[in-house]
Amino acid sequence: MRIVTIKFRPAGKRYDFNAQQFDLAVGDQVVVETDRGRALGEVVLPPRELEDDETRSLKNVLRPATEEDLKLARVNKAREDEAYRFCLKRIEERQMPMKLVRAEYQFDGSKIIFYFTADGRVDFRELVKDLAHHFHTRIEMRQIGVRDEAKLVGGLGICGRELCCCTFLTEFAPVSVKMAKEQGLALNPGKISGQCGRLLCCLSYEFETYCELRKGLPKCGKKVEFEGQCMHVCDVNILRREITLATQDGERFKITGNQFEKGRREPESPPPEPQADTEQSLQAGDAGSPPEAKPAEPQTNRKRRSRRRRKPKSAQSQAETARQTGQQKKTAPQTGDKGANPPDGTGTPEGKRRRSNRRRRRRKKPSNDNSPSQS
Repeated sequence: MRIVTIKFRPAGKRYDFNAQQFDLAVGDQVVVETDRGRALGEVVLPPRELEDDETRSLKNVLRPATEEDLKLARVNKAREDEAYRFCLKRIEERQMPMKLVRAEYQFDGSKIIFYFTADGRVDFRELVKDLAHHFHTRIEMRQIGVRDEAKLVGGLGICGRELCCCTFLTEFAPVSVKMAKEQGLALNPGKISGQCGRLLCCLSYEFETYCELRKGLPKCGKKVEFEGQCMHVCDVNILRREITLATQDGERFKITGNQFEKGRREPESPPPEPQADTEQSLQAGDAGSPPEAKPAEPQTNRKRRSRRRRKPKSAQSQAETARQTGQQKKTAPQTGDKGANPPDGTGTPEGKRRRSNRRRRRRKKPSNDNSPSQS
């Protein structure tokens, strides 16, 4: 037997029907026979073959929806708004302790279903008489919970997206406060509650993952033994598997889950040494890069050695040479960065002062060792 899966609301439950001989595709509108009468549904899974023993109690697909069927569905939608307003007016007039959520017409118009919420049982017999007298059809009052109310009304969640129960959540799974505790969430009712006032359905989406990652990790606030000392667990990051421990002296440090299982902290590995370049890279570097500049030799030492090698001169010639050297230094163009001091320190105030003193001594005190008489 060929069966097809059909839904009647955007995020409603899915039901299997006997597709019979119809060639249906996903998204097609069909008219089916249900326990409550005929209904218009949408195909969500294409037809597939199953054994007859598994499909004995399935209802049949009557026909693919025609243009008249779609037009009747639009008319019923407009009549639902009118029925909702009329019933809400009667509830306010009678001051009944109930909240009307939605009115829904059966596809063939044989019955109207009114969904409402209330804290307890409500005697709505007189209300049903007024509705039946006005609409001349069967009336059904169905009490639902707050989660079903949010599913029918719709809206946006605290995440900014449309409610899960309105888009893809077909059934409500049980949600407990334990799920929020396991995920380390603050137990603030305003942050973990949904539009219906109950716990968020999305708390159950990652609960199993958190339980799997939490294996082997201690609970926050417990005392554990680590590296031979009794320590206090201050914080546990489940996703990163990091544990914050505090010693008896108040020192805090973080360890990983693997280190906690081993009972000791692994020593930090030294940084890797830079690998030596290959001979080919060295040759390429030597060919393409200029030779390294050697540090400049102090100027004062070069002058002293050069003076020792020169032939002795007279005091007058030494004074003239010193004056010429001083003028050349003044007129010589400065190279390098502006404001940079020479390597011998002569650019600093102290170096300038020493240099000027040496010049004055050479001018005033002639050297006897270099006199012409000894030469």
